Amino acid sequence: VQLQASGGGSVQAGGSLRLSCAASGSAFSSNHMGWYRQAPGKQRELVAFIARTGDTNYADSVKGRFTISRDNTKNTVYLQMSSLQPEDTAIYYCKDFSGLGFWGQGTLVTVSS
Repeated sequence: VQLQASGGGSVQAGGSLRLSCAASGSAFSSNHMGWYRQAPGKQRELVAFIARTGDTNYADSVKGRFTISRDNTKNTVYLQMSSLQPEDTAIYYCKDFSGLGFWGQGTLVTVSS
């Protein structure tokens, strides 16, 4: 399984970004997927989760601002991030929860005040 994350960048507070994670080598539509982030000096945390059914769950810190979605025809999971704040600055990783779990390489999001 390979996961290729993209879409990170630098934005000002209040801005938006959309992250994408393209999967290959997996039965994507059958797998639960998620986005994690790791800020400097902090542990990696789960930000958003989408089940194979399409059900979603979010960390309290991003509820109402972030939206996770998936396109099974493109084997891709997305994270739409709005109203970004400096505390959202982190490396964002996508994860395939099948088996022991598979990680993408991470994409950096930097939010300036």
